[in-house]
Amino acid sequence: MSILDRIVAAKRLEVAEVARRRDEVVARARDREPSRPFEQALRSDGVALIGEIKRRSPSAGWIRPELSPEDVAASYAAAGAAAISVLTDGEFFGGSAGDLEAVRSAVSLPVLRKDFTIASIQVWEARAIGADAVLLIARILEDALLAELLGLALELGMGALVEVHNEQELDRALAAGAGVIGVNNRDLATFHTDLEVVLGLAPRVDESHVLVAESGIRGPDDVARMGRAGVNAVLVGETLMRSPDPGAAAAALAGHSRVVRETASRVGAVGQS
Repeated sequence: MSILDRIVAAKRLEVAEVARRRDEVVARARDREPSRPFEQALRSDGVALIGEIKRRSPSAGWIRPELSPEDVAASYAAAGAAAISVLTDGEFFGGSAGDLEAVRSAVSLPVLRKDFTIASIQVWEARAIGADAVLLIARILEDALLAELLGLALELGMGALVEVHNEQELDRALAAGAGVIGVNNRDLATFHTDLEVVLGLAPRVDESHVLVAESGIRGPDDVARMGRAGVNAVLVGETLMRSPDPGAAAAALAGHSRVVRETASRVGAVGQS
């Protein structure tokens, strides 16, 4: 089994446990205050930064196990981040629902629950713990389930980051109605990372959608490169987590300019003129 297969298998066991508390979870979700607007936060003249809080990963091992989620989130907010991403998977990433709840209480920015969402109860749970948006990974979701989970998130007033890695997954995400498209430059099967992935897909995503580059952003030059390709936002975790001062590292990645994306249709029109 690949690491992704192992994660999804473990997630199915978690889902079964949460489902036993469905009434309680749904009631908590319905009692939460309104979500903060995730997509709107990523729409700006520049490249928005989603600062991620991640203790460990299957590929890198432990990165920052003793971090204070609220302190890191506050430093990201002060540095100009537009949103915060929190890993809540425990077994493989060392995160928890408590990490997200701490972040939600510490900052006024939208908070993305970064996890492996494979069932509707997880969307309800995300809202119950205070998440403003959820991650939906096209690779692990069939079309009908992707559309169902996206629809539920929107029904609950939440945002959704629909993650893709190739043209087929991008087409599926667009067909499902995703407004925010995240291109993961890391192949979840091999964990190989290449920024050319998002650069190759960017012309297929028009400006009515928010395009987010995930994984492989190492410094300001990479963010500037994304801005020249018209990417709306970058999601950065490991680079910030490994920095002695995550807030200062985030400040170096925030505030970069971007150009309007040259989508395939516009490029074609220019070529015909």
